[in-house]
Amino acid sequence: MKRITKAVFPVAGMGSRFLPATKASPKEMMPIVDKPLIQYAVEEAVEAGITDMVFVTGRNKRSIPDHFDTAYELEAELAMRGKTELLRLVQEVIPKNINCIYIRQNMALGLGHAVLCAKPVIQDEPFAVILADDLVDAQPSSVKQMVDVFEHHRCSILGVPQVPGPKTRTNAIARHTNLEPALERVSGIVEKPKPEEAPSTLAVIGRYILTPRIFHHLEQVEPGTGGEIQLTDGIAALMHEEQLLAYRFKGTRYDCGDKLGYLKAIVAYGLKHPEFGEAFAGYLKSLD
Repeated sequence: MKRITKAVFPVAGMGSRFLPATKASPKEMMPIVDKPLIQYAVEEAVEAGITDMVFVTGRNKRSIPDHFDTAYELEAELAMRGKTELLRLVQEVIPKNINCIYIRQNMALGLGHAVLCAKPVIQDEPFAVILADDLVDAQPSSVKQMVDVFEHHRCSILGVPQVPGPKTRTNAIARHTNLEPALERVSGIVEKPKPEEAPSTLAVIGRYILTPRIFHHLEQVEPGTGGEIQLTDGIAALMHEEQLLAYRFKGTRYDCGDKLGYLKAIVAYGLKHPEFGEAFAGYLKSLD
């Protein structure tokens, strides 16, 4: 099986939980201090050695390709004014060797459908799926950790942090048996179980390594409510013919699809910001 060089970023969602902020701007462009969520996600992929970024987009998402494109007028203005540090930041949003590929998802038919839209680009290669509203603070990046696990086991892998018991009702939860430290063999995925019915506290979040066989199963999945094709349904079918693992990556996950999780991320990243982290910490202490 080939090495992983492609990552899929499903960015066609409406971001309804953050309305009206997301009425005209994608949730993936919401900033954590001074970088949008989608840039953090791409940086994870770059650190993992991935070179082809496949964005599955929808309406009102023009700002995402604009963000990763060359801004000639802005760069010329910054250069003329001698703002070299700002010019460097703009030019280094994405490395020069990275390819950005954009695919339009014409109808919002679920995460599984968004991944399926990427099939013509992915073809017969294993690939990563990264959801930008799951922000993971980790060194090395959670995607790099998972790619390293894939290089050894050569099968689909789910990124799974531990969540508090009450949080199982808002996450897909893995049923598993331990394979080795930090690595589990998955035997099932339960959608948003009550805490007393949850098979574990390992949540399936927006970090996946998938083999190309997933496309076959997504094409066979029966659409659910609203005609949506769920990625977890395709993974559940894949699990019957291929080994599926769950990796407990080292790092902190912030659920930035949730308002409280988003605020926590801003505080955490603000506190470690090299320019003003110390001053920000002092301000927070003054609020006590």
